[in-house]
Amino acid sequence: MKNATLCCLVLFLTVGTGTAQLRMLPPPNLCDVTTPGLFEPKSQYRFDPCHTGYNPYEVTLNSGNVAKLVPAWQYTTGDAIFFASPTVANGIVYIGSDDQNLYALNASTGAFLWKYGTGGLVHSSPAVANGVVYVGSDDHNLYALNASTGALLWTYPTGNEIWSSPTVTLGVVFLLSSDGLLSTLNASTGTLLWRDGIGGGSLSSPAVSAGTVYAVCPTALCAKETRFGNPLWSTGTDLSLYSSPAVANGVVYIGSYDNNLYTFDALTGAPLWQYTTGNQIWSSPAIANGVVYFGSADNNIYALNAATGALLWQYTTLSYILSSPTVVNDVVFVGSADGNLYALNANTGALLWYYTTGGEVDSSPAVVNGVVYVGSRDGNLYAFHLPK
Repeated sequence: MKNATLCCLVLFLTVGTGTAQLRMLPPPNLCDVTTPGLFEPKSQYRFDPCHTGYNPYEVTLNSGNVAKLVPAWQYTTGDAIFFASPTVANGIVYIGSDDQNLYALNASTGAFLWKYGTGGLVHSSPAVANGVVYVGSDDHNLYALNASTGALLWTYPTGNEIWSSPTVTLGVVFLLSSDGLLSTLNASTGTLLWRDGIGGGSLSSPAVSAGTVYAVCPTALCAKETRFGNPLWSTGTDLSLYSSPAVANGVVYIGSYDNNLYTFDALTGAPLWQYTTGNQIWSSPAIANGVVYFGSADNNIYALNAATGALLWQYTTLSYILSSPTVVNDVVFVGSADGNLYALNANTGALLWYYTTGGEVDSSPAVVNGVVYVGSRDGNLYAFHLPK
């Protein structure tokens, strides 16, 4: 846990005086992809523990070729795919369904590998780490399964349904359940490390960065130390939060039911700026290259300057947006309740491509190795690629 508890006080020498001073710096972003061994990329909701929604490893798709995307395959589950988002790891794509199953499919062909039946709807998006897939269910349990075979390894019972997606990093699972408990578990054994009754919302998933876990409290965003759960700060603002927090460059971004996207200093919780849309924000923000992207129930996807909140562009779909955007290179992928999956130019907001599914798309797309995956309320998991 050495990297997870880095101190934010940095000693430096003042040039010319030789005087040693202490300077407070923003917490380091431990989701930096250049730091090996901190997490398995592409293998959990919003790509990494910080929930940036940005995949810097993608080298195939860009604004110059996404217009050529064609369906690769689709797999039909037994019921709607509602909120659950796909996760891809080691050539397997995992997705939950309202038919109470978690599915594992060949990521290239869509061939069925295995499924695991829970006792409730699976709205939680799975996380994969060290050969284990973790997913929550409406039956109040978090499941840890062998990622290759689907064999049950352990379960952890909570007091209520789990719509939140588990966040896994440095051997620890962070989980927010609908009974308002933030639980941290040993990722290998499921042993409870600590939990706190913070009373947060069921849809929001905790983000982890620099020894801090950021999670939704009843009407605020809270930050706690990851090792023992000691409180660090709370916004103290009367918010209704369904969006999941994202952390980048010392700033926490989160959408609210009061129509605003809020930003807070990750170290202190001090408010920075906010941006008001025309309706509620369920979508979780993505941050890439100095821009924050998110959807709103006012039918728009927004791109703002991540430092100032200035509007760069907005794109209007035909219905509300619950899906969270995913960014690769200069393309933003996002779903809409109008049934479409959209690809937009990340710099201008121009429409590059879209595909119409048979149901609302509130699943958040995953983009891995030139393939785009997304679920729909029509019960299908869709995969798209460039023509062979």
